Formats: sequence, structure tokens, C-alpha cells
Amino acid sequence: MPKLSHFDKQGNAVMVEVGGKPATRRVAVAKGSVLMAAETMALIQANGVGKGDVLAVAQLAGIMGAKRTPDLIPLCHPLALSSVQVELVCDPARRAIDITATCKLSGQTGVEMEALTAVTVAALTVYDMCKAVDRGMRLTDIRLVHKSGGKSGVFDAE
Repeated sequence: MPKLSHFDKQGNAVMVEVGGKPATRRVAVAKGSVLMAAETMALIQANGVGKGDVLAVAQLAGIMGAKRTPDLIPLCHPLALSSVQVELVCDPARRAIDITATCKLSGQTGVEMEALTAVTVAALTVYDMCKAVDRGMRLTDIRLVHKSGGKSGVFDAE
């Protein structure tokens, strides 16, 4: 069974030592969705939400979330991200906004947590901006779908 890396031999939480690892090109892609009422989807698509352009604000929030990951997740390393892309796509048939975040860097540790944080913060922003009209929205299926770089190599979930 693989060993958890964020605990020392005494069971104390630790930030993983990455100083001796070589820097490699690292990419992580995460996805998730916000499910909502058809009326909420129509409002978003018509840019009719009183707080503003939901998709644009959520996209910026996701980018900011990726950059702030070590402030939110205690054992994450501060990283010099070279790229953060967040895409939100409306799927009216499913009454969903699908979110994809891609984070990149050249470094000694991966960017999975940054990509997952970007998706989560973007989804929370959609919820926040639309909650006045739809408190039943659901954030769902947030997951890592790709990672590359580093010792463990490539992971593809899809």
C-alpha cells in the first residue's frame, strides 16, 4: 500500500520536501459541473443575472483560486504557475455549466491541487452569483482528469 506523503513517522502533518527533485514541465487538468434549473441556465446565457456576467466572473475567480491554493490548502507549496486557463461552457440540455481548468508550470511538484481549486472556486462563484434565483444548484463531479510531469508520469482519467 502506498504511503501517505504528508505525515512524518510520528503522524505529524508535514509539507513534503521537494528541494532535491528535478524541475520538470508539469500540467494538470481538472473538471467539474454546476447543475441548475433551466430558468437559471437561461438567465446566465442571456447575461440576465443582476450581479453581472456569471461566466466571466467565474472564470476570473477560478484563475485567482489557482493562484491562492497554498493559502487555502495548508500543506500545498507556493508555486510559480506559468499558465492557468479556466473554461466554462453552458450545456442547456443537461442544465449544467461544465468547468475545465488547466494549470502549468516547470517545477519540483505538481499542479493538481491548483487545477482542482480553480474548478471549485469557479463553481462556487457560479453558485454565489445565482443563489438568489436558484438555491438548489449542485456542484458535482469535481475531479482530476489529467496530470503529467514528475516521477509518477502521466495520469489520464478519461
